[in-house]
Amino acid sequence: MKNAILYLLIFISGLMYSQILQKGIIQDGNGRMLDAATVTLSKDQKNVATVFSDLGNFSMGYPEAGNYTLTVTLPDYQPVEMLVQLPKESMMITMHRNEHTIQEVTLTKRKPLIERKIDRVSFNVENSIIASGGSAWEALTKAPGIQITSANTVTANRKNVRIYLDGKPLQLSGDDLAAYLQGMPSDQVSQVEIFSNPPARFDAEGASVVNIVTKKAKKQGFNLSLSSGINQGNYTGYTGNTTFTYRKNKWNMYGNYGFTHRKTIQDHNIFINYGNSLWNSLSRTVYDSDTHDYRLGVDYQVSDNQVLGFLITGNNRKGSSESPAITEITSPAMKLDSTLNTDNYASTLGSQHAFNLNYNLKLDSAKSSLNIDLDYALFRNVNRPFTDNVTLLPDGSLTSDFFHIYTPSSQEISVMSGKADYYFKAAKGLEITSGIKYSSTESISIFDYFNRDGAELKAVEANRNHFTYREKVVSAYTSVSGNFGSWSLQGGLRGEYTRTRGYEQNLNLLNGQNYFKLFPTVFIQYKPFENHEFQFNYAYRIERPEYNRLNPAKRFLSPYSVYAGNPALQPAFVHSLEAGYTYSKKYNLTAYYTSTRDVFTNINIQDNDTKRYYGTQANLGLSTMAGIRLSAPVKPASWWDVNILADMYRQREKSDYLSGSYDNHMISFSGSMSQSFSIDKKTGLKAEINGTYNSSGIQGIYRVRANFFVDLGVKMNVLKNAGTLKLTITDIFNTNNNLVSIHFRNQQSRFFYQRESRFITLSLLYRFGNNISAPRNRKTASEEERKRMQ
Repeated sequence: MKNAILYLLIFISGLMYSQILQKGIIQDGNGRMLDAATVTLSKDQKNVATVFSDLGNFSMGYPEAGNYTLTVTLPDYQPVEMLVQLPKESMMITMHRNEHTIQEVTLTKRKPLIERKIDRVSFNVENSIIASGGSAWEALTKAPGIQITSANTVTANRKNVRIYLDGKPLQLSGDDLAAYLQGMPSDQVSQVEIFSNPPARFDAEGASVVNIVTKKAKKQGFNLSLSSGINQGNYTGYTGNTTFTYRKNKWNMYGNYGFTHRKTIQDHNIFINYGNSLWNSLSRTVYDSDTHDYRLGVDYQVSDNQVLGFLITGNNRKGSSESPAITEITSPAMKLDSTLNTDNYASTLGSQHAFNLNYNLKLDSAKSSLNIDLDYALFRNVNRPFTDNVTLLPDGSLTSDFFHIYTPSSQEISVMSGKADYYFKAAKGLEITSGIKYSSTESISIFDYFNRDGAELKAVEANRNHFTYREKVVSAYTSVSGNFGSWSLQGGLRGEYTRTRGYEQNLNLLNGQNYFKLFPTVFIQYKPFENHEFQFNYAYRIERPEYNRLNPAKRFLSPYSVYAGNPALQPAFVHSLEAGYTYSKKYNLTAYYTSTRDVFTNINIQDNDTKRYYGTQANLGLSTMAGIRLSAPVKPASWWDVNILADMYRQREKSDYLSGSYDNHMISFSGSMSQSFSIDKKTGLKAEINGTYNSSGIQGIYRVRANFFVDLGVKMNVLKNAGTLKLTITDIFNTNNNLVSIHFRNQQSRFFYQRESRFITLSLLYRFGNNISAPRNRKTASEEERKRMQ
């Protein structure tokens, strides 16, 4: 390893000193610096270097002194071509506007709502009124192929995902992830990228990857945007956000701060058939939360080809939940036996902070580059839940069965990591990217259990839990891509060595794993004719369980309902392939197949003798899915755009389970239609309506009922086009809910969940200042580990 690193440094040093650097300035006739001009240096009709001007400045490398041809081009300007003798101390090039340019007319190419590339599908949020009318969470939920469960678990094309923000991971999942993204205005989001089969540059974890890309400004100066919104459901919520960027000379500073207050509800209806008694529980949980999120970064241009950057991101959350429940216990003849009154109240505090140091070096006029990241991330969470349960007889009298507990818990997760990526543009158009990464993660979870008698607390040591989990991952990858006539190819191989240790102190239980795996990826695109493209891709991936799935601490929802994680949980491995055809860069038909072995998931076990319901995590057997997806944009009129998505698929779930086994099959369908209408161009008045339908599906022994929902939005420009006013109504008919049922041997139950999804949101975005160069979009080294934090 040491020799390999030494050879790499020698190779990079050779590249650095084998080039002569020439600097120059490009301006117009009024002395204004010109950005994004193409500068080409050639000799003997062979290209030597091509670069783009950055705010009028450019620098390029060439191999030796001599006579060269310099060509400069820029749209709306007359091209410049001259013979130059290099080296020169400095170069000043003046360009003049094309006299035939009609400056009064501006033609803007509008990106389509959905774009398809060789390794991803991009959803352009700014072209969707509904997706851009609220928060980044709403934008994510409207992206093609994205599904959200009642527990706020995100999947892409029914595969587990890893969420990134500008190439960096988000440390949250479930409700915490939703709260974080709900605090970010969607007007900051440019695209949502869905990598159904992620390439080798991504960590191997996650069957798919979703990257949320924020908007980028272009020019030097100061820019500030202010946004605020109010949303009305059962309760009123509000959000405010400010974003700034300032760039001058070699310094570039950027940051944002956002605050969100939300108060929402979720309804639960749980029915369990224990054979000789039926349990029917109704509850409504009210969530109340305040979220602060912030980011501050600075980049320093050390030289023309070197940048040093530092980035801090943080999030603080404070919230509470209150969930009263009434459970009626009846005989099979529906005669009331007793009633349980349960109150659950919890207060939560959470914080996450991440620090990133980045160094980027560009070589050979950007033909090669080296990027190094060092990261440290810390996550803390404190939860203080109280549970009270009393039992009433049919006459209303109380029994002696009292259940009053206090179960405080805390979790601290720290991640230290570093990575280096080297990019090289080889001969014949080949692009090669290689990298190495090391990460070390430690998670410490402490769970206490107290019986309560008034203000008196009595510890129950048998239920106490202290769990420590450590994980180290060493990885390396290489990816090669290139174009060969009608063919575009991209292939990669990633190797990861993983070592884990989980220790439960009370039981003196140690679980550990050591394994090395190779993860190949292949992308092929064939374009025999102008409007016809064929695609094929394959990826082998790993899914590691989140840390809370491994924690064996028992969490009581009532004396009859308890949940505990599983420290012996194993990772799952996923094979995924796709083959598709695209016509006219618009209409796409894709056939796909996904196979996952050792699927880990939550399972529920009902004990018909003790009338207790247990939730835990387990590895099951095989889960496969095969189907066909259709994507088609239609334009019935110049003012009317329609996007149609349809997906027909067959699922198979097969595993040994409890004392038996199952082999379930189902054909399912999901589809959506988005329609946008341009009403008045002068005011920018537009409207959009979206409808989505999901048929019944299966997951293990669970069967999920069909659902649908419809969203509506309008927007217009205000304040002399410096502001945008938007009004959206999500889930108009209040139909976005989940009904899950289990019918397996002596397991008979069903669960109805409806997380509040019908909101009216009014938002205003106001921009002022000069446009500025955006901060660099870079990935940090701790991306995967931070996302598994809970």
